[in-house]
Amino acid sequence: MDKLFSVAIDGPSAAGKSTIAKAVSRRTGALYLDTGAMYRAVGLYMLRRGIDPWDAAAVRAAIDGVVVRVTYLGGAQRVFLFDEDVSDAVRAHSVSDAASAVSAVPEVRTRLVQMQREIAAGQRVVMDGRDIGTHVLPDATLKIFLVAAPEVRARRRYLELQARGSSGSFEEVLRDLIERDHNDSTRAASPLEKSEGAFEIDSSELSVDEVVDQVIELLERKTRG
Repeated sequence: MDKLFSVAIDGPSAAGKSTIAKAVSRRTGALYLDTGAMYRAVGLYMLRRGIDPWDAAAVRAAIDGVVVRVTYLGGAQRVFLFDEDVSDAVRAHSVSDAASAVSAVPEVRTRLVQMQREIAAGQRVVMDGRDIGTHVLPDATLKIFLVAAPEVRARRRYLELQARGSSGSFEEVLRDLIERDHNDSTRAASPLEKSEGAFEIDSSELSVDEVVDQVIELLERKTRG
């Protein structure tokens, strides 16, 4: 696949966006950009500074002091908060909630979207998030809206957290996921919604390979002309 292209994969939390995006980037040789990790880094910064991520005014006042960088080491994306590699730290459950909060602040989104567009310019890229097709890359070659049943997504997230040593219950994860769905879909700044022209894929009963095959087939159709 020699042509330049961009793939935007949006959808709710734990739908498998990052897993699918990474696999598609490997199959196509495109750059993968995990935009969610950038918001998590901002959320982590606020938590460390003792700033309530849900206090929009406080977040707005602090965002100018945040430096988030994305680099690629051995082909893998690493996220830095200032000079610290926080790629693992941003995966904590508390940081996920903070990311959802700060992502609703327009000034945060404006700053990070500019960075994301600069990274994507002039190269083959696969991005996943919640507003890639609607806002970050509205002219993406292919737009995917990846969904799955809430219980399926909660089970995936629960197993992921268990593997990291978390003691939270499945019921807590499901409750938090449903709350985040609501927050992401109703926020004023770039809410989660299906972009015009996006192909919806329900991953509830599909394997990763089956979803990736569908995305690759759709991309080949888009780039064939």
